[in-house]
Amino acid sequence: MKLMLCAAWPEVTDNLESTRRSAALFLDSFSGRYEPTSRRQFVARWTNIGDAHCLFGDLNVERGAFDAAAESWLCALTAFEVARRLVEEDDLQTGDVLAKLEAGISHFGSLEQRVRRVEIASWDERKLPAYYVSAGGPDPCAPAVICISREDETGAMLLGRLLPVIASRGMAALVLAYDDVPSSRHGRLEVLSSCLDYLSTQQEVDVSRIGIYGEGLSAGLATDSALADRRIAAAVCDGGLWNWARTQASISWMTGTSHLLDDHLASAHRSRLARRLKCPILVVAGGRSIVSVPEGIKLESDCTAARIDLKLLMPPLAPTPGGEFENFAACDNDIFSWLEQKLAHTSA
Repeated sequence: MKLMLCAAWPEVTDNLESTRRSAALFLDSFSGRYEPTSRRQFVARWTNIGDAHCLFGDLNVERGAFDAAAESWLCALTAFEVARRLVEEDDLQTGDVLAKLEAGISHFGSLEQRVRRVEIASWDERKLPAYYVSAGGPDPCAPAVICISREDETGAMLLGRLLPVIASRGMAALVLAYDDVPSSRHGRLEVLSSCLDYLSTQQEVDVSRIGIYGEGLSAGLATDSALADRRIAAAVCDGGLWNWARTQASISWMTGTSHLLDDHLASAHRSRLARRLKCPILVVAGGRSIVSVPEGIKLESDCTAARIDLKLLMPPLAPTPGGEFENFAACDNDIFSWLEQKLAHTSA
């Protein structure tokens, strides 16, 4: 235990903001400085940092310093997420890192019931598993965000990554997995409507300040939900580009051509899709997003000309031999800073 603390001491003495900044700086420089080195060494390093933060969290609970304990566990979750990004999928360390992430969630959630497992009643009488994150503050009218994982991640993975970003913002959240959402369009919209109904019953949530955030294919779900339910006040989504891409593919298949519509018609179609969204929109493009950077730039340009409140975010990416490496610490902060800003105004 002492050896672990000595090895991780510089990082353990930092607060959450410093830990997040250290993670972002490490991820930015990973390609250039660290790629020649074995990833396993860095997985072990960040796992040790997370373990040390967990230990300090336990010690703070024994002292009755619950705020300090919460911050320690949030630091641990950030460190474990860095390790999860570095570890190879078939590596034996993967299961260990995921178990530590889930344990960190449990530790943090044990404080004043900040995180609890819930079930959302769906249209076909099934129960959709989700995590509810309480805003944890004195504000009786807090904003809330529905967060849906990408198709290859569980709800727990997304929660472990987002808790350090959400917890200090006085914001509630409902976190669910893409794979738990019905495959039919009607079923998806019914479930997401049920999620909004659930949040509306929480006394701490301001029903006029509910946002939605989808990753990967869930970005398309977020768009559909914002189109179908006007209770959504801000959406991190694909801005309709997934449906746009499928429409273009259908046209190419039916006509036997591979060219797109002319620029004027394409621009009109893109902005028409975005115009149907009556709330502010943030589109994340590039990396693992379903939105390509060129299409994202075109959409933002079209929406700016049409005076539609749409912003494009392109996460910092580092090229590696295995593909692009996303700086989640910087990207998540940008996304939730935008959500915080857009959901800042209460209803009259």
